[in-house]
Amino acid sequence: MNDILLLKPGEVFLKGLNKRYFEEKLMNNLRRRLKHVGHFQVSCRQSTFYVEPTDEKAELDAALRAARQVFGFATVTRAAACEKDADAIARLAIDYLRDTMQSVKTFKVETKRSDKRFPMTSIALSQYVGGRLAEAYPNARAQMHDPELTVHLEVRELAAYVHAAPVPGAGGMPVGSNGSAVTLLSGGIDSPVSSYLIAKRGVRLVPVHFFSFPYTSELAKQKVIDLAKLLEPYTGRMTLQIVPFTHIQEEIRRCCPEAYFTLIMRRFMMRIAADIAAHNDCKAIVTGENLGQVASQTMEAMASTQAVLDQLPVLQPLVGMDKTDIIALARKIGTFETSILPYEDCCTVFTPRHPKTHPTVAEVAEAEAVMDIDGLVQEAVAGIERIRIGYEC
Repeated sequence: MNDILLLKPGEVFLKGLNKRYFEEKLMNNLRRRLKHVGHFQVSCRQSTFYVEPTDEKAELDAALRAARQVFGFATVTRAAACEKDADAIARLAIDYLRDTMQSVKTFKVETKRSDKRFPMTSIALSQYVGGRLAEAYPNARAQMHDPELTVHLEVRELAAYVHAAPVPGAGGMPVGSNGSAVTLLSGGIDSPVSSYLIAKRGVRLVPVHFFSFPYTSELAKQKVIDLAKLLEPYTGRMTLQIVPFTHIQEEIRRCCPEAYFTLIMRRFMMRIAADIAAHNDCKAIVTGENLGQVASQTMEAMASTQAVLDQLPVLQPLVGMDKTDIIALARKIGTFETSILPYEDCCTVFTPRHPKTHPTVAEVAEAEAVMDIDGLVQEAVAGIERIRIGYEC
């Protein structure tokens, strides 16, 4: 019996003449992700990806878990292969699904026959294998509507495959198929989730963190590194950019009205992110902003923050989400427990007592005009620390 994985792409199916481009991205991302789990042969035929172990050390269960984190696949299935013969398929189904068949009371068989040269129709093969299963497991009866188990048969180009229900994949588009973007990664709950969602749309990420030592600790910095490592199985390898932000925040406190502090700070973040984007061929900036969540996330505040950008879009995947939904997604992707560790980021430094919530762009620009904006931005960019995340893969 030869166990393999069958992976079915999702949205890639909708692509036309450039579908091959997306499939190649998927292939490269899948191979890179599987390097840590063992030696596998990965191939693609008839828009299905096949993962086959090449030695005894290759762990198929670990490969399945890894494959489920690769954006672009709708389903992942562990299956067994055999020759394209009805009796061989029936024998394989009886043997391969033994434990499951012995535990259920009802089942049905569904067949997909991609190889139209196979002599039996899909319905005929389903009926034949279903009959053999009923004979082998008399305690389980065939039931076409809402059975406990659906046995899946696939007759494809090189072999036939038997499996139970597929499990959901990560969905989305293959990372790297929709360009690159800078993502602002704080130590909170929101920004890792927004980074995950944009990577799911096929965007390769350059994460940026603003670090205000000694007002924020080395533990806060390590927390962000750990969050980036938790995201890496989904996003692929990244280079985390740690921006020294202390001098900028101290200058804002010294020179600017307190009510505008957070707004001016975020405008500096945008300017620095735009500089990093220009040096990394990134076409957008990603933030974890959520409309109305805090004072700096009103529509007027976000407009004043983004006004410093020149034709660089800001992507805000969380802007309309409920906080409970964001937390649920953070739990799902494994970042929540790290995000709630009590090490605060730079956004909590010098927080104004009465922040301006409905500013005009002109007001904020006037409030920061006394500062050496270009000099401070270049000083911060020159001091960036770069940390490779997942570079070994």
